[in-house]
Amino acid sequence: MRAYIGVTDFDWYSLLSSLPDLDEVNFWQPGGSKVFRALSVGDLFLFKLHSPRNYIVGGGFFAHANLVELSVAWGAFGIKNGVRSLDDMRDRIGRLRRVAVDAREDYRIGCIILEQPFFLEQQDWIPAPTDFHPNIVQGKTYDLTVGEGARLWAALQLVLARRAVLPGRVAEAERDWNPESPMFAEAALARRRLGQGAFRILITDTYERRCAVTREKILPILDAAHIRPVSQGGVHRLDNGLLMRTDIHTLFDRGYVTVTPEYRFRVSHRLKDDFDNGRQYYELEGTELWVPQTVERRPSRELLEWHGDTVFLA
Repeated sequence: MRAYIGVTDFDWYSLLSSLPDLDEVNFWQPGGSKVFRALSVGDLFLFKLHSPRNYIVGGGFFAHANLVELSVAWGAFGIKNGVRSLDDMRDRIGRLRRVAVDAREDYRIGCIILEQPFFLEQQDWIPAPTDFHPNIVQGKTYDLTVGEGARLWAALQLVLARRAVLPGRVAEAERDWNPESPMFAEAALARRRLGQGAFRILITDTYERRCAVTREKILPILDAAHIRPVSQGGVHRLDNGLLMRTDIHTLFDRGYVTVTPEYRFRVSHRLKDDFDNGRQYYELEGTELWVPQTVERRPSRELLEWHGDTVFLA
């Protein structure tokens, strides 16, 4: 059982703790030079305020981490970044980097995506471990079965049980953090229900920032597309997603194009019938999609079949 204690500021905690029913948050790091790798999927990530407020004030469960552009992080998470606007986030990055802010600069930052975040009221704040030095800038990993880690875990369980911050989750934690658990397998990752922001980032990373159909690499015009929309019973999950160029995503959602269960691109005759156009898309007819090498990360064949049967204008 491991946990990471990350250092954050009071403003980030204060804003997010005031928002109801958060399903995810982005614990971002301004430097943007190193990907966070201290935890496995499902491990506990705790929030500690900057000194002199040396307290644990909340946490969440680790889902994914990578380096992303400011515009991508804001587009994926919005206020769940712990700031009220894109301009505020850019200003904060500049202040933390100690550089003059350039409104045209799309800063690259570190994103640590956390699911099921929880925040403690001030009377329930937990003192940081005695060996967590106030000069630690980013954070520190703890074994929750021994020493200061075990004492922290006991205190956290007590607070969460009393406040019912995470009903049922605390009781499941030891099972979830078991390294032998299928939570850590690729198949389990593919089945995980993500928040909307985590879905967008994870699909973008899984497809290596390239359109699955055209291999386009211009990030601002790439979308994380749902095969089965959430409005029709789909979920934010790896096997329900494809990275597509914006125009192809629009046509996919409206049924003018589809992807077969064999990962081939198809274009409906209706595109020509309805718009007397579409040559550039017909040239892609039959194209084999680029999909992840890991089978469990690929689009679900059943969901692709659903799209072909239900949405595609055959």
